[in-house]
Amino acid sequence: MRPTLVLPSEPAGHDTRRVSDIRYARTTDGTHVAYEVTGGGPVDIVLLRAWHTDIEHEWNEPVLARMMRRLGSTGRLIRFDRRGMGLSDRPAQRSPSAIEERLDDLRTVLDAAASRRAVLVGLADGATLFAVFAATFPQRTRGLVMWEPSARWQAAPDYPWGWPPEEWPAFLERLRGGWGTPELARRWIAMGGPSRADDERFASWLAEHQNRSGSADDAVTLAQQHYDTDITPTLPTIHVPTLVLARSGSGADEAQYVADRIPGSRMVVLPGDDHFAIAGNTDAVIYQIESFIHSVSAASDQDPETDRVLATLLFTDVVGSTARAAALGDRAWTSLIERHHERARELVEQHRGRLVDTVGDGILASFDGPGRAIRCARAVVEDVGELGLEVRAGLHTGECLQVGDRLRGLAVHIGARVGALAGPSEVLVSSTVKDLVAGAGFSFEDRGVHELKGIPGEWRLFAVSG
Repeated sequence: MRPTLVLPSEPAGHDTRRVSDIRYARTTDGTHVAYEVTGGGPVDIVLLRAWHTDIEHEWNEPVLARMMRRLGSTGRLIRFDRRGMGLSDRPAQRSPSAIEERLDDLRTVLDAAASRRAVLVGLADGATLFAVFAATFPQRTRGLVMWEPSARWQAAPDYPWGWPPEEWPAFLERLRGGWGTPELARRWIAMGGPSRADDERFASWLAEHQNRSGSADDAVTLAQQHYDTDITPTLPTIHVPTLVLARSGSGADEAQYVADRIPGSRMVVLPGDDHFAIAGNTDAVIYQIESFIHSVSAASDQDPETDRVLATLLFTDVVGSTARAAALGDRAWTSLIERHHERARELVEQHRGRLVDTVGDGILASFDGPGRAIRCARAVVEDVGELGLEVRAGLHTGECLQVGDRLRGLAVHIGARVGALAGPSEVLVSSTVKDLVAGAGFSFEDRGVHELKGIPGEWRLFAVSG
């Protein structure tokens, strides 16, 4: 029988506020991300809770403060506010940050905190971002903890959790009208933390926390981004040690759905009805997280195998190349294609990608963010016009096997098939790409469901339109 973890209780009326040690990390695009490092120990731990945060104000909630102190006694605890939230920079225009921008925020914070690898502990929607990070950057991830995670916010016949599309607009209106009010805070606690439904101090903290994390419009924008995002295809590409936690009367079924799709993950169901980790038996939650951290920190400190990564692949192909080559002649055509490849290489590097190969008269490039890959594809499409050429482009996000400088795997074949279906000057993407760029400002036109030669199943494709 496992021992019970008992956290020291706070004295009645104790003020959990503390002297702030907030720091700021500057990302490559100039955004300042607020972060804080507390505690110490042999392993780095990154904690991200919910979908709205203010890392300074979180210390004012006694149960949450106890959780952070406990984790800080296990290792070096790193916390941060997503861009546009809490103490981090707000964008010039109100818009959600694309998932790859938030991945950059986390990577920048890890660098600023001198953390080479960390255990990522994501509570609820914090687990969504960490899942994609663990798949994309396994070399920076020692382990992954997902508390009551969801793969998406939108309900569907094969995903009964979340909000039905017909109810979503009404939810957004309630969110906009009630954000930061005690009434909305009490309603959320009644649904997500019923064991603390009579805790007026908790309700007061939550209402203030909402106001400090962002405005009502910020909350609606961010909620819509979560609703438009689906990380289901990402889950099978996670290959770091993973612990999925949930309570039996809350999100266990949805969490099991997530765990079943992550290779080698371990699922632990705790008793209780509270969705909030800081309601109900929080000690049991911390004990499971702490035990997992000890297990992965005891493992070898050598770098993990990183030959399998989540990446976005870009394929391009010159339209009408055979006729154009015949008209120009071999020497002139070869010179033209070499100029195209060199300019494409420069554009790929500008968008922080890697040119993997030149395939005939096209290219294969790899990116760690789908938004950058789309922007690069459009830049290539526009650039070749100056050379008198026209290209088609296709993109897919999936797991790739790194073999030397080459990429292998089913994702490569899918990307090539998508590219082959694109029209002249068209950028065609798989649904996986579309679902991961919510908040990046792209518009898409549905191109329907297709069978891809040699690829199992049916694939819905979209053309980038704006």
